[in-house]
Amino acid sequence: MEVLFYHLQKAGLDQVLPSLLEKTLERGWKAVVRASSNERLKALDDHLWAYRDDAFLPHCIDELKDEVEHAPIILSLHDTRHNEAEVIFVVDGADMPATSGWTRAVMMFDGNDPDALNKARAVWKQLKTDGQTATYWRQNDEGRWEKMG
Repeated sequence: MEVLFYHLQKAGLDQVLPSLLEKTLERGWKAVVRASSNERLKALDDHLWAYRDDAFLPHCIDELKDEVEHAPIILSLHDTRHNEAEVIFVVDGADMPATSGWTRAVMMFDGNDPDALNKARAVWKQLKTDGQTATYWRQNDEGRWEKMG
């Protein structure tokens, strides 16, 4: 199990999440994006359909029970793996689920938000206490992601 922390400072979630989801699908993996509110789920839903003129990310909100099993990306308030996802993205202050059963967990947090930063630090500390492997990524001045620890 791999846990990655993405410290968002130079680019926001709407800019970073689509490229990470694209990479997830390129690996043949399915994903769950766990948010903290219905409003955020709706905003992500709209954004992922139109984030680029030449692309979209096939997904659905988990309340659409007929589509959820076949969707490669599920947007949810929960950590349920309706689509047998390998990866969970935890965004906007949602709680990190138990990491067992996932291939990868990705916590994305706004580095300019003190509450989000404190929550990420608490999750990091708990994972380390539990003996789990976690890596920390942040953007450099050129906008590239660097592994910091």
